[in-house]
Amino acid sequence: MSERLLSTLSLPSPTLSALAEAGYETVNDLSNTTPEQLSDDLNIPLPASQAVFSASRPSATLPMTQSAAAMLGTTEQYSTDCPPLDRLLGGGLKRGFILEINGPPGSGKEQIAANAVKSFVKYNQEVLFVDMQNMVPPATIKRILTNNPTADTEGMDLVRYQTLHTIAEFVVFLRNLTAYLEANPATALLVLNSLPFPFQSLVDYKERNAILDRLKQTLALACASMGLSVIITSQLHTRMLEGNGQPGSAPPGSKSIMIPSFDSRNFPMGRTYRVIIVPQTRTTGVMRLLSSPSQHVRSLNQPVPEEPYQRVRGVIA
Repeated sequence: MSERLLSTLSLPSPTLSALAEAGYETVNDLSNTTPEQLSDDLNIPLPASQAVFSASRPSATLPMTQSAAAMLGTTEQYSTDCPPLDRLLGGGLKRGFILEINGPPGSGKEQIAANAVKSFVKYNQEVLFVDMQNMVPPATIKRILTNNPTADTEGMDLVRYQTLHTIAEFVVFLRNLTAYLEANPATALLVLNSLPFPFQSLVDYKERNAILDRLKQTLALACASMGLSVIITSQLHTRMLEGNGQPGSAPPGSKSIMIPSFDSRNFPMGRTYRVIIVPQTRTTGVMRLLSSPSQHVRSLNQPVPEEPYQRVRGVIA
């Protein structure tokens, strides 16, 4: 029942459309939210969100303030091999969920993605690693697997490595991804390393948003129906501020801020954990959980969960 498609429920078309646009595909996607949170997330009345839960559990009444997690069971988790990140995720990356790691250059986000591969290989799961900026060559992944005493020395046989650098190559990859996953059902992890890179050449925002919408729909379907886990690494980009603190093209000497390359709406919100790495010194900093499947939007006075980290031999620990 937990994998039942929400589109099969007896719900009004506007509600079904709102669920699909927010990345909710199956009943299991409701496991980490409540009717109140769903109402805010979809911008629909509370009775409409309550109807979603009622339709998904016709044989039982779900308390309106209780998460559905206890009734829908638990989800398998894989360690990212990064203790502070695992703590933010509640133990590791859940099967069928997305982890977006944002950080400035040199923050170690690519290393985290590479290290997470060995947790899946350890359990004989296949991995599709797509590198878009040549940041993690196959030799790096092989070294990580070889240095892991619990990993099979032939672990690279479970990793398919692919590079692409242009937006045209990415569009072709995206078009073929579902067919690839259907032909290789043992694929449990997809890594999209340096995802913003191919988008840098795009100046047409309409085309950019169309490609991102296609990515969102493809990942939502793969996560919900195939249990695919996804790790995305993204650079922060600089936004200049006008004198009044508003975004704009400011003169030299003006203030600037660094923000994620993508908006939270570019990925299925009911499936995505957004993390940012904030270095404070050369070897220390914090990791912050910007949003999660159960907490899409935070109020201004609501603290952001964070974990301190140290870099030991270049690796966040």
